[in-house]
Amino acid sequence: MKIDSVHATPGYSGFFFDDQRAIKRGAEQDGFTYEGDPVTDGFDEIRQAGETLIVDVELADGTVARGDCAAVQYSGAGGRDPLFQAEEYEPVVEGPVAEALVGRDATEFLENAELLEDLEVDVRGSEVSSSQPEADASGAGDRLHTAIRYGVSQALLAAAAEAQNTTRTDVVVDALGTDPATEPVPVFGQSGDDRYTNAEKMFVKGVPVLPHALINSVEKIGENGETLLEYVEWLVDRSRELGPEGYEPRFHIDVYGMVGEIFGAPYDRDEVVDYFAALEAAAAPYPIQIEGPMDVGNRDDQVDAMVELREGLAEAGVGVDIVADEWCNTFEDVQAFVDAGAADLVQVKTPDLGGIHRSGQAVRYCEGTDTRAYLGGTCNETETSARACAHVALATDAAQVLAKPGMGFDEGYMIVENEMRRTIARREREQTTETDEITADD
Repeated sequence: MKIDSVHATPGYSGFFFDDQRAIKRGAEQDGFTYEGDPVTDGFDEIRQAGETLIVDVELADGTVARGDCAAVQYSGAGGRDPLFQAEEYEPVVEGPVAEALVGRDATEFLENAELLEDLEVDVRGSEVSSSQPEADASGAGDRLHTAIRYGVSQALLAAAAEAQNTTRTDVVVDALGTDPATEPVPVFGQSGDDRYTNAEKMFVKGVPVLPHALINSVEKIGENGETLLEYVEWLVDRSRELGPEGYEPRFHIDVYGMVGEIFGAPYDRDEVVDYFAALEAAAAPYPIQIEGPMDVGNRDDQVDAMVELREGLAEAGVGVDIVADEWCNTFEDVQAFVDAGAADLVQVKTPDLGGIHRSGQAVRYCEGTDTRAYLGGTCNETETSARACAHVALATDAAQVLAKPGMGFDEGYMIVENEMRRTIARREREQTTETDEITADD
C-alpha cells in the first residue's frame, strides 16, 4: 500500500508551553498565568497555549492515518529544540516531508521513520538531503524539529498498521524485535498541583504508579523536607482508605531537583541519604521512587551526581529508587545514564527523542541492565500521541507509562489504559482465531 499524500493542520495540545528560564528567574504567578516578560526565544508570554500540528497520511485506498506533532511543556530549555509553533512548520510537513514520503510503501514503518529522522531542510523549507543523521555543519540544512519527527512518525506507524490490518503494537514488535506485554503496562498518574484531590481519584481507580505531585519549590517540599514527608504519610493512609482490595501502589514523586536545593549546593549526599531513608519509612510498606533528586546544570555532572547518590543509597541499605529526568532528553542522554548506572529508572521523554520508534529503541536499550525504562512524555501532548505511545509501551513491555495528556489525570488515564486494554483484547482474539484455523486444518 503506497502513501498517497501528507497533510498538516495546526491545532491545540493538551496543556501549555511554559518559559522555564523565566519561571526559574522568579516570575510570579498571576492566577493561572505568570507576570513578566519571557526570556526564552520564541515565547510571547511566559505561559502560552500549547500547539500541535495534526498530520494526516492518506494511503492509496483512501485510508487516513493520523499523528500529532507535540513538544514538551518546557520547550526551548535544557538543550531542547526551540518552541514549537504549528503554523511555522505546516509548510515543512506539506512540502519536503510530503515529497520524501509520497509513493513509499506504507508497510515499511521503520525505513520510513528512519528516513524522516535523517531528512534535512534548508531555511526555506525545501529538502537538502536524507543521508546524514545530524544537521549539516555548513548550515545548509537542519534536521526536522523533534516535534515534526514525533508526529509524522506516529502517522507512519498508524499507516503501517492500517496497511497490514494489524495493531500498532504488532508493527513496533516487528520493527524492533521485541516481546510484547500481555497485560497493560502499569500506568503512572500525574496529579499536577492538585496533588491531594487527584491522588484520591487515583486511589479510587487503583492506579498502579502515582502521584508525581509537582514538588518544584521549597514551599512544596519544606525547608527541611518535612512537607513532602507529611504528604507521603498522607498518601499511605489515604490509599488504604480509598484503594480497592489488595491495592499495592508504587509512589513516584517528581521533586524537580529540590532535594538537592534544600540539602546544599548541589547537595550533601549524607543528608540526602538520611532524608531518603525517612521517605522510605514514611512510604512503608509501599515502594517509593524519586524523580530528579537534584539538578546540577549539565548532563555529565548530573550523571556523576546520580551515580554518587545511588551508591550512597545502596551502601546505606535505603531502598528508594531514583529516576533520571533532568538532562535525560535524547536517545544519547538515555544511553549515558544507563551506561553509567546512574538511575533505577530513566524517563524516556517521547517528544524529545524525535521519531516514536526512537522511544521504543530507548526502552529496549535498558534491557539486560539494572535500569528500568519509564515511557514518559509530557502533559502537553494530545490524545493521538498518547495512544501511539501506549502501543510502544506494550510492544516494549516498559516498566511504566505516563497517563497523558493534560493535568487533570482522569482523561489521560482513560486514554492510555483503555488503548492498551483494547489492543490486548484484539491481539488475543486474533491469536485465538489463528489457533482455531490451524486446528481445523489439522
